[in-house]
Amino acid sequence: MRSCIYGVLVLSKSGIRLLKIAGLCGIIGPFISLLFIAVAIFYSPWFNWFNNALSDLGVHEASSIFNSGLIIGGLLTTIFAIGITQIFKKKILASIGTFVLVLSSLSLCAIGVFPESAGRIHFYVSFSFFALLTISLLIIGTAFIRRSSQQRFGMFTIFMSFIAGFAWAIPHEGVAIPEIISSGSGSVWCVVLGIRILRNQIKH
Repeated sequence: MRSCIYGVLVLSKSGIRLLKIAGLCGIIGPFISLLFIAVAIFYSPWFNWFNNALSDLGVHEASSIFNSGLIIGGLLTTIFAIGITQIFKKKILASIGTFVLVLSSLSLCAIGVFPESAGRIHFYVSFSFFALLTISLLIIGTAFIRRSSQQRFGMFTIFMSFIAGFAWAIPHEGVAIPEIISSGSGSVWCVVLGIRILRNQIKH
């Protein structure tokens, strides 16, 4: 009996540790991606928010900065997405949402691995990232609303999903603006959830 209790405590502590690591990755991952994008823009004087796509940065003089930022940020966000499964514990809707978020994070990595020079595959991974990000936030937000203690955060999550989706309704010649709005909303959500996890405002 004592060994069983000890085993439960060990598993519980490991779950808490994984959740804390996930929270930290949720803060650091988006920060790295956005920071590297900003640095790439700084070293690309030709870049225009109204005429270019952010991915244009991945095939010019600052390509190594831009692409590595997406890969590192995407990997950290993948850890974050896997870790927050501890919050819901086998809830079907939440499991679907976090799985979609994992796919979105891996797609972000793939944008850095397959820049515009890689051909058609770049379009597919870019589209996947933005579409899956919006869908994952919508599903996870709904899952949070089902938890009475997290309904307000669930509404915030769904609001972020709407911003991520409606950003693409903005008339544009290039796609850099809707890209930064969409990815920025996802980044804000990751950071806020990461902070809440580290402050023990959301527990598994």
